[in-house]
Amino acid sequence: MTEQLPATSVAVLGTGIMGSGMARNLARSGLDVRAWNRTRSKAEPLGQDGVRVTDTPAEAVDGADVVLTILYDGAAALETMRQAAPALRPGTVWAQATTAGLEAMESLAAFAREKDLVLIDSPVLGTKQPAESGQLLVLAAGPHAVRPVVWPVFDAIGSRTVWVGDSAEGAAATRLKLVLNSWVLNVTHATAEAVALAKGLGVDFQGFLDAVEGGPLDNGYMRVKAGQLFRGDLEPSFATRTAEKDARLIVEAGERVGVRLDLAAAGQERFRRAIEAGHGDEDMVASYFASFDGEAT
Repeated sequence: MTEQLPATSVAVLGTGIMGSGMARNLARSGLDVRAWNRTRSKAEPLGQDGVRVTDTPAEAVDGADVVLTILYDGAAALETMRQAAPALRPGTVWAQATTAGLEAMESLAAFAREKDLVLIDSPVLGTKQPAESGQLLVLAAGPHAVRPVVWPVFDAIGSRTVWVGDSAEGAAATRLKLVLNSWVLNVTHATAEAVALAKGLGVDFQGFLDAVEGGPLDNGYMRVKAGQLFRGDLEPSFATRTAEKDARLIVEAGERVGVRLDLAAAGQERFRRAIEAGHGDEDMVASYFASFDGEAT
């Protein structure tokens, strides 16, 4: 494979919490951006930023140098790419950013081989605000020859790209993303539980924050998530429903390689209870509500 020129056009399939911010930054960087979302009305505001919103995935990918998928899960990514298949050219670079899990990545890689696409396993680390500000961390695995093609895309959506392999086949980037997500979700649960316990014991949580400040137990992410609970700000930067899906993928990945992940499994159950209590579309720190049998404040 010969080295190729940087992309000038990109199709974004999926414009939810993450995809909308990514599409805007791609357009602001000067790329020709087409976007598709299952619910078109959610994508329409992107037109004000120079993004061309399409009715079908096939319209979006037609003639695009890079196809970027950022959908709910691997099944949604595969279904959407199948819909786009009639307009996909052999050799098109597919940057697959959905957190899909190991089993789904095998299906996505098989589809890429079938359609002669160049797959880059490229999940991103970050939530709504980093997506909107172009500060995501891109984890990527793919052929060296096509890296110049995707650099304008990754440069527009992220502050840094970490290449962890020269092929998407082994899902090296997805494997790293699952490990990173296991840490993020566990810190979220630990924060939610600590706030809940403080409430139950009548402890001012500020006392906890003061006690750990500046020491090895302090954690900036914990402070952000605790702050959301205290403000009652549960607008999702990462939704509980999606976090439950990611927790399931982490547990499944562990089972696949003989690693028991008790915290991840318990965390998945906390997310499930929070969803059952009506907090599925709120930020994942709504794990807090899983600590109470009845209503919590």
